[in-house]
Amino acid sequence: MHLILPILLITLTLSAASAESIITLNVDPTPEHPRNSEGSFATLASGRILFIYSQFYGGNGDESPARLVRIHSDDQGRTWSAPVTVVENTAGNNVMSVSLLRLASGKLAMFYCIKNSWIDCRPHMRLSTDDGATWTEPKLIQQAPGYFVLNNDRVIQTSKGRLIVPLAFHRSRGTDPHTSKSWDARAIDTWLYSDDEGTTWTESSSWWAIPVRSGSGLQEPGVVELADGSIFSWCRTDQGAQYGFRSTDAGKTFSPPEPTELKSPNGPASIKRLPGSSNLLAIYNDHSGMFPFPPKKRNPFVAAISTDGGKTWPQRKLIEGDPDGLYHYTAIHFVGDAMLIGYCAGDSKVGALNRLRIRRITLDWLKQP
Repeated sequence: MHLILPILLITLTLSAASAESIITLNVDPTPEHPRNSEGSFATLASGRILFIYSQFYGGNGDESPARLVRIHSDDQGRTWSAPVTVVENTAGNNVMSVSLLRLASGKLAMFYCIKNSWIDCRPHMRLSTDDGATWTEPKLIQQAPGYFVLNNDRVIQTSKGRLIVPLAFHRSRGTDPHTSKSWDARAIDTWLYSDDEGTTWTESSSWWAIPVRSGSGLQEPGVVELADGSIFSWCRTDQGAQYGFRSTDAGKTFSPPEPTELKSPNGPASIKRLPGSSNLLAIYNDHSGMFPFPPKKRNPFVAAISTDGGKTWPQRKLIEGDPDGLYHYTAIHFVGDAMLIGYCAGDSKVGALNRLRIRRITLDWLKQP
């Protein structure tokens, strides 16, 4: 008995030491760059981790000028390089909201929005065959005119090779491109899909508006492929919960939107499959009451796990809960036995969207009570 106890204590200590959730980078606002915000990760063939994000200049509003910059890590996200421009601003307003995706062919895809005005915002795609050293010219993937929002880190490729892009369409309420009064906040959700690596795109035959009175509609949708090959899609609303949709035909059609168990303010959630598992991981602002929360505020910042395809989320763990904090627009990337999350970590001092934070969380930490 005296021999077993020390061994047990050593095992417990090692297990605790292997589980961690640590901040590895804060990119704070500066006079030159008043906002550093949402981005997306990719792992290169060398093992280097690439992160591309929106770097604003001349203002911090969604309509302010911004370019896309890259940083990298050669130690699995523990330290990061200085930023280098990847895509200079070619828009009337900005280029922003990046999704990086390693395709089954080995190519690296980059999606982002070119925002010209309050009535013109559409997603574009570029490809790289040399791990991001060079990129093809941007290709417009939504030919219809209008304001289409593609959030960061949202595009997926299914196990059968189909690309799916979830979009929130905001109709125009006026013709003046320079005023937000021309923009309708009430979003309609639609999806694009491609079976030829983005050469051609087809719009889902389903599009949905929220079936209740709402000021937000169905904003900032995302998609994830479930273990059975079906697609779960979700979006933020002002109804106190994320709304969900399901597709059993790989994105050709989606079921009507319904409230999910993810109780939240009108803020975006991010969901991905855990590696080697059918379980889903969601990172969002949990307003279920399991953790203290301020009404309508994007806080606290919580990781939740579902074992039934997003129907229930019984396992939840607090990532950040500073009462002054605002946490949103999360990118999730798995690296070995850990995950990296990049997100806006705002507060009353720096503003809601202006500080970019990268955090490294071991998967063991998620399993702890």
